[in-house]
Amino acid sequence: MHLRPFPRCELASVAMILVLALGHGLAADQASAAAEGDPTRGAAAFGVCAACHSLKPGQQLTGPSLAAIWQRRAASVEGFHRYSDALKRSTLVWDERTLDAWLKNPIQLIPGNEMVFPGIPVEQERRNLIAFLRGVSEGRIKPPAAGAMGGGTRKLSDAQPDELVTKITYCGDGYRVTTASGKTRTLWEFNLRFKTDSSPEGPREGHPVLLAASMRGDRAFVIFARPEEISTTVRRAC
Repeated sequence: MHLRPFPRCELASVAMILVLALGHGLAADQASAAAEGDPTRGAAAFGVCAACHSLKPGQQLTGPSLAAIWQRRAASVEGFHRYSDALKRSTLVWDERTLDAWLKNPIQLIPGNEMVFPGIPVEQERRNLIAFLRGVSEGRIKPPAAGAMGGGTRKLSDAQPDELVTKITYCGDGYRVTTASGKTRTLWEFNLRFKTDSSPEGPREGHPVLLAASMRGDRAFVIFARPEEISTTVRRAC
């Protein structure tokens, strides 16, 4: 039996159809990957969150830890007690849809919440960040070290003698702060701030820490483990 060969035009048409089909398939795969988000790029995008949020379970910063955010009800992270009333009243559960709306415009999603964040306007950036957060929550992605994301915290219990406060006196409008190294600094009262840090990264009880708060050296923080230590450490004396 003699088989009639395909005309060249028909072969070209078949080849073109195959090329177009492969192209459409590749485009569909790329569109699907984009829609799902790129967690590697999402890790880089998390840099805008790292100043206020940790990915370490139980480590609360300005905002709550995001280590297990996926499928968690809003305002429910254990150990974080500073949620706004608006967020606590919400019934949101964090998933791809709600996180996308929150990251786009948190005030629009939940009016009255206290998150100081303008939002991420680019949809693909939000998808990448959501993919990263989901992967971390589900244990599929190991988060970068805190320092690599720009949000590392220092253990104040490791403070050096020049930073360990042994005495604070107040006279007129100034404080004199003496450290374990024997040095004393005098600071205008408006330029010295008292803070507390009860976290594992904070100072040891009874061992407040003096830290510089400006490049010029005229401002400083004294950080205590508990607020009760402030009144027992500061003495009025000239």
